[in-house]
Amino acid sequence: MTPMSQQQTAPVQHEDHGSTPAAWTAVTIIMIAFLVGTLGIILGSWPMFWVGVALVAVGAIAGKVLSMMGMGKKAH
Repeated sequence: MTPMSQQQTAPVQHEDHGSTPAAWTAVTIIMIAFLVGTLGIILGSWPMFWVGVALVAVGAIAGKVLSMMGMGKKAH
C-alpha cells in the first residue's frame, strides 16, 4: 500500500444542478419581477405591471452576463 501523497486519484466531478451565482441571481430577480407584476395587476397599476415585465428581462440578461463572466455552470 502506498502513502496518500503518492496515490493517484481521479478528479472528482460534482454535479451542481445549475446552482450557481448566475442562476440564483437570475431566479431572484425574476421572482421579484413576478411579485411586482402581480401586485400591479391586483392594485390595477399598469405601470407597475410593466415594470415587472421589464424586470423579467433584466433578470434574464443579468443571469446570462454573469454566466459569461464565469459565474455560471462550468462546461464538462
